[in-house]
Amino acid sequence: MAEEFLEIVNENGEVKGIAPRSEIHGNPALMHRVAHVLVFNGKGEILLQRRSMNKDVAPGRWDTSVGGHVDPGESPELAALREMREELGVEGRLEFLHSYIHTNHYETELVYTFRAVKEDGFEFNAEEIEEIRFWDLGEVEMAVGSSLLSDNFEHEIATYLKRFR
Repeated sequence: MAEEFLEIVNENGEVKGIAPRSEIHGNPALMHRVAHVLVFNGKGEILLQRRSMNKDVAPGRWDTSVGGHVDPGESPELAALREMREELGVEGRLEFLHSYIHTNHYETELVYTFRAVKEDGFEFNAEEIEEIRFWDLGEVEMAVGSSLLSDNFEHEIATYLKRFR
């Protein structure tokens, strides 16, 4: 399988270069773009995915409904739609919510977050995802800090709740 290349960006999303994923992951000085989709059902519950144990970031942890890298030359919205198809096997209308910078010891991401409403019809990618399920937002808040959730998602949900609650 060919190595994935990602754009290196500044805090405004302006492209400053391109490098292989293997060079960007593991170097928090090289910020790259990702797209997230928070999928909600009609009851206001959020769909989370439990990441495969084979993932290099947060294996086995519960994470954002959909998340993935923005390919070189791709818009964040197109990346979000592509990732919804690849990870959950669904399509839907997206609403842009916000963007923010997430950094940890491993990577720095410029995150573009979208919202979608979808009840069912999910056919998740078993190579990337162990399981999916809807969570009540109160249940999510209780899980923060318990090591059940990825640090990326803990940042994501804190940003969302601060803005929309």
